[in-house]
This record gives sequence, C-alpha cells and structure tokens, in this order.
Amino acid sequence: MKNVLVIGATGQIGSELTMELRERYGNEHVVAGYIHGADPHGELKESGPSAVVDVTDAINIECVVKKYNIDAIYNMAALLSVVAESKPILAWKVGIDGLWNVLEVARAYHCSVFTPSSIGSFGPETPHLLTPQDTTQRPRTMYGVTKVTTELLSDYYYHKYGVDTRSVRFPGIISNVTPPGGGTTDYAVDIYYSAVKGEKFICPIKKGTLMDMMYMPDALNAAISLMEADPKRLIHRNSFNIASMSFAPETIYTSIRKQLPDFEMVYDVDPLKQAIADSWPDCMDDSCARNEWDWNPSYSLESMTSDMLIKLRKKLLTKATLMSD
Repeated sequence: MKNVLVIGATGQIGSELTMELRERYGNEHVVAGYIHGADPHGELKESGPSAVVDVTDAINIECVVKKYNIDAIYNMAALLSVVAESKPILAWKVGIDGLWNVLEVARAYHCSVFTPSSIGSFGPETPHLLTPQDTTQRPRTMYGVTKVTTELLSDYYYHKYGVDTRSVRFPGIISNVTPPGGGTTDYAVDIYYSAVKGEKFICPIKKGTLMDMMYMPDALNAAISLMEADPKRLIHRNSFNIASMSFAPETIYTSIRKQLPDFEMVYDVDPLKQAIADSWPDCMDDSCARNEWDWNPSYSLESMTSDMLIKLRKKLLTKATLMSD
C-alpha cells in the first residue's frame, strides 16, 4: 500500500485530490500537507493525517516524508496564472525552488513525484488546434515559464537520478467543490455559480475564445491513473497533454441556458486574462496519454453542466440553511 503525501492539500485541486486518494488507498495512507494559514478543516482535517509542509523548506519536507514513510508525492503547490503574473518572484520560489526541494527529498527517499503542468506551458507560437504532445513551448507569462521549467526539471531528475517523475498538462479545471482562486479559466466555474444564484454573469473572456477545459472528477482520475500506470508503457513523462472538452464562453452559456432559459450573460473583457487565454491552445491532442496509459475522460460539456447545476444548487441551499439557523 502506498503512503502518499499531497503538498498543497488545501488548494483548489489538492483538497479534492486528497479526498479521492483517501477513498482509493485508505484515509491513514494519505497525508494532507498544508502551509500555515491554509489549515485543513472539516472532512479534509478529520478523515486522515495532516502536517505542515512548506515546499520552500527542504528540511520540513524531509521530516514529513520520514515520519509517514512516504513513497509517493503529489506536489500541487503553485500560484495560479493571474496571481503568478502579479507575483512573479513568489511564483518562481514556490513553483521551481519548491519543486527542486521536493525532487531532492524524493531522490533521497525513493519517492515517486507528480507535479502538474498546464496548458499555460504553451505560448503564442504553439499550434493552437490539436496542439501536439511535443511542440514549441515559449510562454510569455511567469506562470507558463514555471510550468515549462517544471517539465524540464522533472525530466532531468528522471534521466539523471532515476526519480519516478510524472505529470499531465491540466486544462482549465471546473469544480463544484472548491471555489476559483485566480486562474484564467475560472470564468467557467464562476458562470455556474451566477446561474444557480439567478444572477447575470459578467464574462471576462471575449466571445469565441476557445480553451481546453475538464471537470474535476476527470482531472483527479488523470493524475492518479498516470501515477498508477505501468512505467514500461510510458514514452513521455513530463508532461502529457490531456483533453476532455474545448469551448468558448458562448458555448457554456448555451449549455446552461438549456436548463435555465432565463440566465443572462454579458461581456466585460479583462485584458490580462484575455491576453493569457489568447496565448493558450484552443484544443490539445492527447493521443499519447490515451495510447501510453489509457487516458479516457468520462464527462462531456452537457453531462458536466447537469452535474454542476445539481451539486451547486444543493451546496448553496445547504449554506443558506446553515446561515439562517
């Protein structure tokens, strides 16, 4: 049985990833690593062990790995795209200096490491339609620069030291559990909240802007499935394109309107978010992931929309009931 450490376990993806790993491997085998000020609470805190893990502190990481006999690390610590652009030094410190610390500890204690990359690792010169697995990567954001460096550094530790590093390039992730936190694709989460609340949605991305997106259950399954994949089949490691659906704002709006005909949306484009979105692929070719470890998403836009609306109605109703008691 693996003993797993999730670094960044209270973050946007890490919180749900931790719970999914506990469901699969057993609560006691998955440690939720967090930083001071972002302590776990509720089920995340109560269902299994947790520990302070700061990626910028190699000794701290080593102590936790030794204490819990960790053999697999999911390194989810990173700043999201818009936040990283406003705090580039911190983005590098967390994303790259932190990764170096994780990889050094993994080398010493024979841990496998998953550190996600992103569609942000691509840039304007990258082919936007069916973006190939191996292609030009010249991002113009600090977020993208850190993601490309993540891929290269992870590959270096695999080829130089034999550290079992693996990664996927996540598209925009849509969740009904964790709120958005400063990403370019966050509009695709915000729009569902507005729809359920009966509010007009103000879209920061212009009409016709295609971006790859994925529902959180598929994203979690991709990360875990890759880490469980037979290494003999893996030609690529850092990092695999994975895709599920690609849509523009008007497409997701139409999907929601099928169930909520009175829902309204207007555009007020955010120049920074739009510039970042324009530099990213419209859709990625994920054939390598499908061939090398049987990647296959479960959700379409329509099935995701139905599930999002159901789950958010229940979530917001529960919240309103608790506030009124």
